[in-house]
Order: sequence, then structure tokens, then C-alpha cells
Amino acid sequence: MSTGPGADIRRVGVVGCGLMGAGIAEVCARAGLDVVVHEVSPGAAEAGHARIAGSLDRGVRRGKLSWADREAALNRVRVSADLTDFADRDLVVEAATEDEKVKCELFTELDRIVVREDALLASNTSSLPIMKLGMATTRPHQVIGVHFFNPVPVLELVEIVPSLLTAPQTQVRAEEFVTEVLGKKVIRAQDRAGFVVNALLVPYLLSAIRMLESGHASAEDIDTGMVLGCAHPMGPLSLADLIGLDTLTAIAEAMYADFKDPLHAPPPLLLRMVEAGLLGRKSGRGFHDHSEPRKVPAKVN
Repeated sequence: MSTGPGADIRRVGVVGCGLMGAGIAEVCARAGLDVVVHEVSPGAAEAGHARIAGSLDRGVRRGKLSWADREAALNRVRVSADLTDFADRDLVVEAATEDEKVKCELFTELDRIVVREDALLASNTSSLPIMKLGMATTRPHQVIGVHFFNPVPVLELVEIVPSLLTAPQTQVRAEEFVTEVLGKKVIRAQDRAGFVVNALLVPYLLSAIRMLESGHASAEDIDTGMVLGCAHPMGPLSLADLIGLDTLTAIAEAMYADFKDPLHAPPPLLLRMVEAGLLGRKSGRGFHDHSEPRKVPAKVN
């Protein structure tokens, strides 16, 4: 077990129990940590707990987890509709909707609630400035970006993003926690919209949407081309559906606001689909129909 500066983090809070929040809570619980997850209502909290249990069940079915470990992990998770349950947390990871106003309000509230003086306040944002979130608190030196990737229990990468005001010790503790306690791989990024991965990925996804929008090729052919032609595990439009078209739009808008590069501007087709509630897998329909399992080509090894 690690004895470094991140090893003192034993009580974790997670704001939000959607796909990302539930995944973050699960990996923390599987690492032996005490986890409290916040949702906005008792009904949402119950659904969030079921989401975590379902993911753990899949781990058992796939032979990645024993039943005893599944039970132990689930017993370490408590889902609450009361944000004050985070008062004693060593680390709180915000995984709420990708909305700057919502996130800033949450950080102001967390700053008031979390009583431990050296507690870390982290955001799982994929695009919003960590500086703005830090300035919503009285302790911006303890605020840092800790960006996981979906599905969190499977993908090992985490982006660590300090702001100009993040203390070096905060970054050291966050990296130690992610690598030594959670067993994941860290890359470091500057506090600029998109960080490393989305700064490269989002223009690619938007380019695929523009290709579809212009009638250049069908959604199936665009995805098949990148899977079989470039050995990608998933085509760009399928990946956009997995991410969520509303989330992709929010990331693109944040990147466009930061860089003013036309390549980052959401295409009209994407905006119309979000307006229509066609959000991808989460809604059952996006660039593809997800009401039934699709047959996708296997990449060439």
C-alpha cells in the first residue's frame, strides 16, 4: 500500500451518480475507500446506487471481480441526496453536468461544507476552466481537475489538470492518489479547454458530423471506414453517441469559447439533434438507433 502524499485520502465524495460519477464511485470503493455519492433527489440516489450495483454485477459475470469483493465494494458506497454528508471527506470529485454555472455553484457550496482544511476539491470536467471553479471557492490552491474516461472501471487513463493557482502539493497528492491508490495512469495537461484528449478528439468527431451533414457519406460508412480503414475500435459517430451528443456539444462550445477556432464550433446538425432530444445511447437514438444492439465491424489487428 502506498505511503505517499495521496495515501491519506480514505474518505471520498462524488457529486453526481450518472455514468461518470457512478464509475468514479465504483473504482474508489473497489480500492477500499469509504465513498459517499450525492444525487439531487432520493429517487435519483436510488437509481445511482442501482447503476453502481449493476456495474459491479457485470464485473462478477466477466470474471473480473469475486462475489465477496463485489459485496465489500458495494457496502463501502452510500448514495445521499444531502450534500452536507460530504463534511468529513478528504477528497470530493465533482461529476455533475457539463455546465459552468452549475459547477461553480457546487464548488462554492462544497467550499462551505467540507470542513477538512487540506481536503482536495476536484472536478471531472472534460473542458471547463479549472481556474473558474477554483475561484468559486476560498481555497483555489486545493482545486484541481481530475478527468476520468468512460467507462471509468475499464479505462485506465486520468488527466490531471492544475490551474495557475493550484498548489504543487495538491497536484502531487492528486497524482499519488490516482496512480497508487486507484492504480490508474496519469497524464498532465494545462488548464485549457479540452485538455489533451478532447483537444485532439473533439475536432475529429465534429469533422465526422460535418461529413454526414454535407451528404458526403452515410453514418454507417463513416464509422465503418474508420474502424476497418484505421483500426479504430469504434467509429466517430458511434463514439459521439456513446459520449452523449449534449455532452459533446458542451465540450465543443467550451473549446470554441476558449480558442475561437471554427473547427471547434458545433455543426448545426449536432445542435438540432440535441434540441430534438436525440442524445445518443442515453436517449436510445443519436446518429445510430440504439433501441436494439447494432452489429459493428471488427477492427483489423
